[in-house]
Amino acid sequence: MAISAQDVKQLKEMTNCGMMDCKRALEQTNGDFDAAVKYLREQGLAKAAKKAARIAAEGLVYAKVDEAKKVGAIVEVNSETDFAAKSDRFVEFVEMVAQTVIDNDVSTVDELLAVKMSGADETVQDVLTERIATISENIKIRRFAKLEGNLFTYIHNGGGSIIGTILKLDCDDANDEVVKQCAKDLLLQITASSPQFVNQADVPASVIDEEKEVQMALVQKENESAAKPKPQNVLEKIVEGRMKKFTEEICLMDQSYVKDPDVTVAKYIAGLGKNIKVVDFVRFEKGEGLQKKEENFADEVASMIK
Repeated sequence: MAISAQDVKQLKEMTNCGMMDCKRALEQTNGDFDAAVKYLREQGLAKAAKKAARIAAEGLVYAKVDEAKKVGAIVEVNSETDFAAKSDRFVEFVEMVAQTVIDNDVSTVDELLAVKMSGADETVQDVLTERIATISENIKIRRFAKLEGNLFTYIHNGGGSIIGTILKLDCDDANDEVVKQCAKDLLLQITASSPQFVNQADVPASVIDEEKEVQMALVQKENESAAKPKPQNVLEKIVEGRMKKFTEEICLMDQSYVKDPDVTVAKYIAGLGKNIKVVDFVRFEKGEGLQKKEENFADEVASMIK
């Protein structure tokens, strides 16, 4: 298949690899970006994809907890411009969507669009249509998550990014000041360090297998150019060490605690002397995985006068 210059540019931004290496990777993988990233990593050309290179959509991430129901929701709603995302009508809509998720048994965006909007007489779809018309921009409810139990939330809004996190803890007293401070610290940890799982037991085997395959291909390539090649059993030990570091980075409990890097998050929690267990968390970053349409003013003007 033909590989466009824009695709090559996007992969370069994601991996910091050379243009020709990115073009070759896309050709080898038939334009599959995830497979191309893996190919580049196996060749030792890229450490990892920079997801932030594709974060460009505007909108809001919002989290809310209904204390009476012990139910919380986190939602992401996208708009075309940051200006629209800051308007009162847009913010109100996002807040209403979050409350509607809390009030209804829905698991998909399509199901959410079909139910009555909390605080309104119309469905979510009807209110969405009305807001698109009045704000004069395309608006899309992209995703949401719903949790029940002892919940805590945090929204980080700075540097052009909006990151929201909702955290579920199992504890004896959610109103205990030590527990609340722990929740605050964990929310900051998750927001800053972006773990994917709570514990190593939560990591799917497919994730482990794929990373192990990448690391084995990488060490074998490194070994080929080594002055003194190592035997296979030594290479396997190297991969084992790298996999240990990999799981420590993606699992919250194994991460170094941001306020005290000498201890893990698990040891920090244990040291508080309270019966606290992290059950689940959800972290949304505005526009994560989306690519904003690139505007070309000259082309736009040219198209208008044709």
